[in-house]
Amino acid sequence: MSDPFVDELSAVVGFSGNPLDRLSEKRDDAQALTELAARADARSLVFVSDTPVLKQRGEVLDAFFTLAEVEALGARDEQSLLGQTPEATVFATLLRPEVARRDEAKGSLLLPGREDLALIDLRTLAAKALLPRPTIAMMAQGKSLLFWHAKHRFCSQCGAPTTVASAGWKRECAACKAQHFPRTDPVVIMLATRGDRCLLGRQARFAPGMYSALAGFLEPGETIEAAVRREVMEEAGVRIGRVTYMASQPWPFPATLMIGCLAEALTEEVIVDYSELEDARWFTRAEVQEMLGGAHENGLGAPQPIAIARSLMRAWAFP
Repeated sequence: MSDPFVDELSAVVGFSGNPLDRLSEKRDDAQALTELAARADARSLVFVSDTPVLKQRGEVLDAFFTLAEVEALGARDEQSLLGQTPEATVFATLLRPEVARRDEAKGSLLLPGREDLALIDLRTLAAKALLPRPTIAMMAQGKSLLFWHAKHRFCSQCGAPTTVASAGWKRECAACKAQHFPRTDPVVIMLATRGDRCLLGRQARFAPGMYSALAGFLEPGETIEAAVRREVMEEAGVRIGRVTYMASQPWPFPATLMIGCLAEALTEEVIVDYSELEDARWFTRAEVQEMLGGAHENGLGAPQPIAIARSLMRAWAFP
């Protein structure tokens, strides 16, 4: 069956394209969950801390483990049901940190005695396309959900330990009866434009010469449009008028939703907040085209292909 929404910009950004039926109606059905875990096609994605664990056969990587293989890896903290595809029922498992150790020479994690396994961060897996796109999207879901579990083992209302419920989509406190649900933090990311120019900025941590769209967290009591106007004014001193939504992106670092917008600038003077940015300035459409193509005369570049900022820049630069 073809996807009727394949032309959406959100469908082509990194970490999108998750094929899972999330089976939310089965999360509180104990018998259904037992049957799903007992299926021959039951598989799990596996993480240590926030790092995926992968089977490695030569150059071939495989992200999926049978549930028996997961048990053989060592003690685990949490296991959550992610959903189902026509091929498999998919879980996500968080192993306890002590099953891995850090290789100080390489600066990476490894599972002692398991040379057949590789631990590779999700950003690298996505940026280098080391796994199929749907698998990367499922891993983003699992990583964000397990991160939430790791950070919410105690009740924020009374401080007592919490337990997992609803197939990993809820934590409950036996002491005060509070229920806690996974959170996603919304971030606005916007390409401010004025005529044939757009506003881009860079942070000191960016790769040399890379410029990107401005971004910032949505605050309580704020609309998307208000957050766009506030962030651009705070970071670059440019006043924004009309704001148009373009696309969104799940960004599992650790668990955010990037809300991509176009923003019409009403003023041109740029006043950089150097506590937030290293630089910000206007670029012509031709310059952005060159940056996207890796041909800017000053060596300036755009974000990597998995970033929604690049999709926003491309959509504007090539209307």
